[in-house]
Amino acid sequence: MRKEKHFHTLLPEIFRNNKALTLLELILVVAILGTVSGIAIPSFLAHRDKVLAQEAISDIAGIELVLHKYFAEHGRYPDSLADIGQDGNADPWGNPYEYLNMANDPKNNQCRKNKEVHPINTDFDLYSVGKNERSVLAITSELSWDDIIRAYDGAYIGLAKDIL
Repeated sequence: MRKEKHFHTLLPEIFRNNKALTLLELILVVAILGTVSGIAIPSFLAHRDKVLAQEAISDIAGIELVLHKYFAEHGRYPDSLADIGQDGNADPWGNPYEYLNMANDPKNNQCRKNKEVHPINTDFDLYSVGKNERSVLAITSELSWDDIIRAYDGAYIGLAKDIL
């Protein structure tokens, strides 16, 4: 009577006889790695961008508190972030935070603006130029969409494109 070999008994025999990867197996491994990378890398980068934006939002909220404390003590906002020891702070992308005391811009020439709201703050502007490191005063411009801004006198802190 002939003994039939089961699949699990054939497996070690296959590996013993086949000592090298075939080109087909190598192509299959590369294709699988490429597919996994194509899914994982963009997801990771998107998550990383959200984390860095959240860090900038937190920084701006902290600086805002220091600015309000200065106002409570002096009856006015400082002329620069250096006046409150915050000039050395950099956003997550390595750029300094931008600040403008609105009292120093009576004609609103240097303030941030939206289509409907000009200026978007009445006390001070405070923002990060964002990931692309470029910005213009109008937050409706695509160059400003990635900016992390403080708007509506602190009622909103977040991405400029999210309030358009």
